[in-house]
Amino acid sequence: MTKILVIEDDISVRLNLVDLLYAENFNVITADNGYIGLQLAQTEIPDLIICDIMMPELDGYEVVKSLRQNPKTAIIPFIFLTAKSEKTDFRKGMELGADDYIVKPFSRTELLAAITCRLNKQTAIYQRTQEKLDNLRNSITLSLPHEMRTPLNGILGFSQMLMEESELLDIESIKEMAEFIHISSQRLFHLIQKFLLYAELEIIATDPKRIHELQSQITDFPTNNLINLVREKAKSYDREADVQIEFYPCIIKIGENKISKIIEELIDNACKFSPSGTPITIKNQIVNHHFSLTVGDRGRGMTLEQIAELGAYRQFERKLHEQQGSGLGLIIAKRLAELHGGQMSIHSQPQVQTLVTVILPHHTQVVSTNNNLIDNQTLPEIANTTTYSNLV
Repeated sequence: MTKILVIEDDISVRLNLVDLLYAENFNVITADNGYIGLQLAQTEIPDLIICDIMMPELDGYEVVKSLRQNPKTAIIPFIFLTAKSEKTDFRKGMELGADDYIVKPFSRTELLAAITCRLNKQTAIYQRTQEKLDNLRNSITLSLPHEMRTPLNGILGFSQMLMEESELLDIESIKEMAEFIHISSQRLFHLIQKFLLYAELEIIATDPKRIHELQSQITDFPTNNLINLVREKAKSYDREADVQIEFYPCIIKIGENKISKIIEELIDNACKFSPSGTPITIKNQIVNHHFSLTVGDRGRGMTLEQIAELGAYRQFERKLHEQQGSGLGLIIAKRLAELHGGQMSIHSQPQVQTLVTVILPHHTQVVSTNNNLIDNQTLPEIANTTTYSNLV
């Protein structure tokens, strides 16, 4: 049975609402002020809330504001019930997170229509969320066993051979097997690290305090460690000659380890899904007071449908392309950008070119070649004269 919380200080209005909703087979709980209503919303988790604006203890605006800041109550449909009819009142409520307004006096038809509309919308959202979760579960079911089984088979197989046939093997064979075991172990370790990082990012996304901590960090871009990271990643794929970088200095609102992780995943993805001998470019610029980082390659690419469905644990066309990878790299980069108040976009023409762009907030100042802070107005000059190019 659908549970509706009614927060209304006028006893006659409250009783009328209860009678009407009971008649429609709703489960109704009530509160006679905003403070009690907020507590009930957080403990009962109703399917919908109807709330007056002008109330003692805590008014309706404060109620909806508090509810939207709590992950447990943030998506509960919220309908304001008010005698106010000014547009400014409507706008204020909507900006705080209200879903609808009903102006007193109201009819039974108006109230039920508003409730039905909000409940139907919530059901559609829930069904879509469940569909995404089902797809995620299916992707994990298909991807995780494969990604873990492959390196584990190598580790188990070669370690068993070493134990059972060590006396018959020459030094070179033993060395090759040990190297294969080491490589497989590294692959498994990095895979587990990615899964753990993705899980951590999803937890952080529900914690405003941790999000604030992330967004309060800054980095003088590019750091030597970051440049070395690009060099080492290209070297690991034997593609030093393919990777072309063009960086100019600026200060960005993200920690060094987080921007390094974004770049690592984007370079890894470009190297993995483009043929050796084709160029991979990575460059940054400031666009509309935001830091923009773009990694381009000329590999397989993605269709518009694949880009729209980009999600965790998904590697497109696995049956056609049995390459290593859990499909987590791009989604980790995307999630990191979003948690820092930015975004990631992909523009791809399959088999021609793919450009992955990460947009992040940039600090109000940039760094010059002598490490002194300078005004943003000199940024174009820096872009033309102070670059880090062809460093790989």
